[in-house]
Amino acid sequence: MRAGVAEAVERLGQLDILVNNAGIGAVGTVEDNSDEEWHRVLDVNVVGMARVSRAALPHLRRSEHAAIVNTCSIAAHTGLPDRALYSASKGAVQSLTAAMAADHVREGIRVCCVNPGTADTPWIRRLLAQADDPDAELAALNARQPTGRMVSADEVAAAIGYLASPLASATTGTVLSVDGGMHGLRLRPQN
Repeated sequence: MRAGVAEAVERLGQLDILVNNAGIGAVGTVEDNSDEEWHRVLDVNVVGMARVSRAALPHLRRSEHAAIVNTCSIAAHTGLPDRALYSASKGAVQSLTAAMAADHVREGIRVCCVNPGTADTPWIRRLLAQADDPDAELAALNARQPTGRMVSADEVAAAIGYLASPLASATTGTVLSVDGGMHGLRLRPQN
């Protein structure tokens, strides 16, 4: 990580923004995933962010508007069935974000995270294709979000862009939900 970050800084001249966006999923209850799978998912989703951040911090300290944005998930604070391991990893990312924000705010480094809802991505489309009834599964995913549709990748990217920009210079330790209202809204069923 250190060599990769150093090479990026050498090519670009400086480092102002780090977006920790790598992550992997896991399906199942707490019983369904092996210890090896728990270690693998936590290593990528949590420890991976720590590794990359650790490598970037010396360079970010030299920036006039340094920001780290971690991609988290609505699963960090919303109970989703069959997502125990994934949710645990994203809960750790959300806590890591708050701790990093506290640790680095006085160094001029802001740390925030975005919590997307179910995003319409190729990965989700592959999962849907494997379902017994892909159309019914798509309808269920859309229906669980108050907006009635999945979040787009562009919407998530726009939120990351805002949090990383100088426009958000007073924003740190923040969790920005980009979830179609899934976290905070409880709508009555339509007749």
